[in-house]
Amino acid sequence: MPLTLEIVTPEAQVYSDTIDTVVIPTVQGEIGILPGHIPLLTQIEDGELRVTKNGQTQLLVIGGGFAEVEGDHVHILAEHAVNEDTIDEAAVEEALRRAEAQLKEAAGLDPNEFEHLQGMVRFAGVQLAIKRRSR
Repeated sequence: MPLTLEIVTPEAQVYSDTIDTVVIPTVQGEIGILPGHIPLLTQIEDGELRVTKNGQTQLLVIGGGFAEVEGDHVHILAEHAVNEDTIDEAAVEEALRRAEAQLKEAAGLDPNEFEHLQGMVRFAGVQLAIKRRSR
């Protein structure tokens, strides 16, 4: 019996399909989800999400949020998620440079804004690592 995976961000539904397995980066480490997994609610860490379907593995970059496993349904509510194929390396590098520059000038920056910039740097770093590895 396959799993149903749905990934939603504040902007859009990023992924929805039946799959064989998914490996999710969590704050406690990676977890693999197979059909019949016990119910689970976990916090997602910025990182690589691996989806396997029909022997093919697809990579997505995911940033922050929560994953819920309920029966054979995996629901992911993420702050950011992007498919490996849609990563624009030049745009990510530019966003990374801007965020790093803002962090260097962070004196007096609101703590929430500082944390947001750190998250952007982590998410951009994961995108670049995945994109460069797939070359």
